Amino acid sequence: MIDTDTLKSQFLLDPSVTFLNHGSFGACPRPVFEHYQAWQRELEYQPVEFLGRRIDALLDDARAVLARYIGADRDDIVFVPNATTGVNLVARSLKLQSGDEMLTTDHEYGACQYAWQFACEKSGAHVARCEMPIPMTTADAFIDHLWANVTERTRVIFISHITSPTALIFPIYEICQRARSAGIITVIDGAHAPAHVPLDLSAVNADFYAGNCHKWMCAPKGAAFLYVHREHQSWMEPAVISWGWHDDGSFVAKQQKQGTRDYSAYLSVPAAIAFLHEHDWESVQGRCRALIRDARQQLSALFGLPPLAPPEWAAQMVTTRLPACDAKALKARLYDDYRIEVPVIDWNDGQYLRVSMQGYNTRQDIDRLLTALQETL
Repeated sequence: MIDTDTLKSQFLLDPSVTFLNHGSFGACPRPVFEHYQAWQRELEYQPVEFLGRRIDALLDDARAVLARYIGADRDDIVFVPNATTGVNLVARSLKLQSGDEMLTTDHEYGACQYAWQFACEKSGAHVARCEMPIPMTTADAFIDHLWANVTERTRVIFISHITSPTALIFPIYEICQRARSAGIITVIDGAHAPAHVPLDLSAVNADFYAGNCHKWMCAPKGAAFLYVHREHQSWMEPAVISWGWHDDGSFVAKQQKQGTRDYSAYLSVPAAIAFLHEHDWESVQGRCRALIRDARQQLSALFGLPPLAPPEWAAQMVTTRLPACDAKALKARLYDDYRIEVPVIDWNDGQYLRVSMQGYNTRQDIDRLLTALQETL
């Protein structure tokens, strides 16, 4: 396995900052970023050749590489700028009716919650928000609690693969299987999952799955995907009505051919996947998960507060409880006084800290955080 110092030198991050927040926006390695810039230069060198004659085949090739990595068919996925865009496309395309229910949990990402609220208010549908007990126990208990909130009006289940505020891995494979048997549509927010946990969309068998490439896959910002099961592709509405609407009428054409844009981030996804393979990323992930287990234990012990779930619910991120505090002030002090970039959040009437471990992080980064928290709290 490549050593951490060598791997850290591959990233463009400010070396004066202890960066424990890969989960928010990711970080792009230098070789992948250079690949991204090369695509931008190629676009500007001959824009008509690039956008008018080559782009469709280039995007097909890039989607094929991504599809193999995530266990999907090339023509069942389209590139989008971020997972939130993918969720919006689904929420706006679904023809919910007055009285229908969309079931979700209290662990979902705020921007996507707004998207569903917007869509349901327009249609007269209802957002049913299930509060999941903390601490988590078992996957079976989680599914039983969620399913206790399913009613005869439930049309959609929207749930995260890995949650944003609490960094928990939800049992989506089992949820999707049970929902399909019940005729309920599943929409999975996989923003944090690709290259963070093993992902095989053919096994997930969700109706819709939106995932980011710019986070744990380390692609440039603006690269994500939306998977749509073939039974739904014909009624998916594109964000923009453009040339693809009357091209070949396919799902990919409608979503992909939407006027002049910079496709460089999408085309750089294969380079990001190649970077992971070249640097033995399974070993890197194993080291990061070991660090997260240590961080979870030490942070819980520091404040005498129980963890949110057993260790198997987390991978390269962990969220831990904090004593009552001003979350905004603590986050600012950790950055301003200690140069530590880490999210401190208010969630469900409490304060929480979310720590990410990526290949460039070390045990010394955890030690710096623990020292700073001891001194500030």
